Amino acid sequence: MSTSKALDRSKFGVSFSIKQCRNFKIDPDKTLTWLAQDAGFKRFRLMSYWNEHEKSPGIYDFSDLDAQFEIIEKMGGVITLSLGARQPRWPENHWPEWAWKASKLERTDSLLMYIEQVVERYKDSPALSSYQLENEALLEDFGRNPEVDRQRLRDEFKLIKTLDPAKPVIMTTSTSWGIPFRQPIPDIVGFSFYHTLYHEGEYRTSNFYPWTHRLRKTLIKLLHRKPTFIHELQCEPWGPQGIWDMSMEEQDKSMSPAHITENIRLARAIKAPPIDLWGGEWWYWRCQVKKDPSIISAVQKALSA
Repeated sequence: MSTSKALDRSKFGVSFSIKQCRNFKIDPDKTLTWLAQDAGFKRFRLMSYWNEHEKSPGIYDFSDLDAQFEIIEKMGGVITLSLGARQPRWPENHWPEWAWKASKLERTDSLLMYIEQVVERYKDSPALSSYQLENEALLEDFGRNPEVDRQRLRDEFKLIKTLDPAKPVIMTTSTSWGIPFRQPIPDIVGFSFYHTLYHEGEYRTSNFYPWTHRLRKTLIKLLHRKPTFIHELQCEPWGPQGIWDMSMEEQDKSMSPAHITENIRLARAIKAPPIDLWGGEWWYWRCQVKKDPSIISAVQKALSA
């Protein structure tokens, strides 16, 4: 198993969520195409939201995700595909209502069957380089309907490795200082870097700096001999409301062009490439809907520095 395609050290990537596009009332296919063509990204993290694709038990509709794969394949891009119930964007845990109302045993069986459907559908895509299993899998105090189950997580991991042993499985730490100790130990460890936070009515700066993340990277390498990378670099606002409800002045308090420049500088200093950015849907919205290209210009300038 090789991690070289999944961890191309020369590349920056971006996450993409159809749910965030809906929040901004922007067309997802146009947004993804813009990120690939105009913004120049070729590395993407896509989401396989369970409650999008199996709204009724055993009835699957992957048309939206198929379209995303097609766009990236045509652009010669690379995809990390998120798997499981817990995936990026609110409400974090994307259970179909019917699964959440079922017993835990039935829910687990249904989740494993859904993951099998996703992997079998996309594993032969020339763009697919890796999987991300259960975003921040052990985080219990963020999102709706969290359900941490380590044995289920192990079963999910084993299933993916059985279905597609050639591709690496990424798992992400569940806190800013998380280090994996117990099984499953992924092939690649991803961690987030958020610098400007909003909590209890005020903005503040994170206590974690590049040297703390470099230390974490070293510990993971010593413990498990596994590579690490930054799977989520904050490049969108974090404030008192949804971004789409905030004024641009409020957005800029936590994510102005200057913040973007600084965040990318700090992320480079961690020396854990590649770096996948967070906020592509917002960049499109600011540029194409609000007619403000300053955000994407700051991203592109910082990445080319």
